[in-house]
Amino acid sequence: MTPVELSRTVLSAVRRAVDLGELDVCVPERVLVTPPRPGGCGDYATNVALQLARPAGRPAPVVAHVLRGHLLGLDGIGDVTVSGPGFLNISLRDADAEAALVRLVEDVRRAGERYGYAPGVAGTVVELRCPREVRALVVADVVARLLRSQGSGARVVPVGPIPVRWEQILGVHADAPGDDAVPAVHVRPVPAPADPLPLGRDAGRWALLHPAGHDRPRVGGEHLVQRESNPLFRVRYAHARTRALGRNAADLGFGAEAGPVDVATPELLTLLADHPRVLARAADHHAPDVLARHLVSVADAVLPFLATVLPCGEEKPSAAHRARLALAEAAGTVLAGGLSLLGIDAPEHL
Repeated sequence: MTPVELSRTVLSAVRRAVDLGELDVCVPERVLVTPPRPGGCGDYATNVALQLARPAGRPAPVVAHVLRGHLLGLDGIGDVTVSGPGFLNISLRDADAEAALVRLVEDVRRAGERYGYAPGVAGTVVELRCPREVRALVVADVVARLLRSQGSGARVVPVGPIPVRWEQILGVHADAPGDDAVPAVHVRPVPAPADPLPLGRDAGRWALLHPAGHDRPRVGGEHLVQRESNPLFRVRYAHARTRALGRNAADLGFGAEAGPVDVATPELLTLLADHPRVLARAADHHAPDVLARHLVSVADAVLPFLATVLPCGEEKPSAAHRARLALAEAAGTVLAGGLSLLGIDAPEHL
């Protein structure tokens, strides 16, 4: 059971409790499941009981115990405990957890950098209108990419011609206006306080995209520093490390093969499974920063795991190493696909 499937399962438990009259609340559109906090237990946790307590007029632990009764015994659920102010801690059955991990890695490997893209042909065409301002153009460019990834068409229409250097260095471009019947979306982030062109394409785009549109971006040399303090460096470094591991494994005579992973990585698995939903949310809200922050989280989750992938000393490559490599490569694929949507290069070497 993947985190997305578990989220749907918890949502179904809420719906059953409402249908049976055990809870008098409106069923939420979605339920968030995450790895348990430090000191928690189980494979995943959810605070849905705390969210429903006030509208239900009942203490959160009572709501949690009602939902626990509907979750116990379901396929894939090993155990459910209530902790703290009303958190539900959910343990998956080992076989189901392993199968979900294998299915997730295979899904990423099958789709490649298009993992998370919505299937089908382009539907509604959206016209993204923006002022003749560099950050607005870069944000509109990425919003167009995100919309296309989710099956919509998009055109970027700024007010007036854009400078050639913006096209050459930052890779933005303008489309011809369409007919008036096309839905229009106005893209107006807080303008850049300085010229991003000296940073180059990758760092310049990141500086404008990583902050939320309503936040003032920092456009300076900190985005070029190759240190852990630089989020862009961490994302690109994590991607390059996953690719280097593939080359190193080939030198040792083994390759990636999806399978059970014997190293605890619940946060990484949750982030990879959530990637399609992140792309959809970033497209729906016209918010490239949602994707940028997600990539930072994936990088921070995968980097500690990468040290476990290759055999150590006289250790021989095993099925466990092949499975760890497959998971690492899946994370690298997600990072590469996300950077591509942001219009930023994902280097094989760094």
